[in-house]
Amino acid sequence: MKRCSTLLWMLFFGSLWGINELASGEILFRNDMLFASVWLAAWGFFILAAARSVIHKPGTSTLIAGVAAIFRLVNAPPFFCHLLAIFLLGVGFDMAASWIMKKEKKNSTLRQTAAGFLGAYAGYALFALIITYIVRYQFWTEGGTRKVLHHIFVDGSLAAAASAVLVPLGFRLGSLFRPILSTASLWSPFGASAGVVVLWTLGRLIG
Repeated sequence: MKRCSTLLWMLFFGSLWGINELASGEILFRNDMLFASVWLAAWGFFILAAARSVIHKPGTSTLIAGVAAIFRLVNAPPFFCHLLAIFLLGVGFDMAASWIMKKEKKNSTLRQTAAGFLGAYAGYALFALIITYIVRYQFWTEGGTRKVLHHIFVDGSLAAAASAVLVPLGFRLGSLFRPILSTASLWSPFGASAGVVVLWTLGRLIG
């Protein structure tokens, strides 16, 4: 039951991130909001932090990001560059959180801030390097090293600054609801399932 509940909450948090990509992303990009992708990334880190507070296990942030990417793929026209970015943000945060906060008792605000800060840089660096030098997407290869460095050290720095603030808040929010969302709670799988159904229904309506 606990394993099932954990998987369902991962689906919920991933879907929550995905619905924001649909709803807020549409508003931000339609209105040409400055650094729209950075704000979306910061929200993603906030959700990952809340989820990590409830499910403190290495690998869970990566899986949640995968769910968010699938949610975005299913409910909106495919933009594979964006989907890869979502997934790699989760990988970057997972790497940072797993390294900095190995034990739950050491999860101080300073460590949470560091996880958000380094996780953002890691996610942005992974994306820029992979999309340019491995995937070799034309838009990025034409920009070359200059575009890669701009993405990591300009956009990445903005995302890191925002995440340094939002990640501790995400952990705080998760800790407040942890007794209710506890994966050992009898009601936990039912609450997670209901949330997933609602979010996917909204996603189909919005998409």
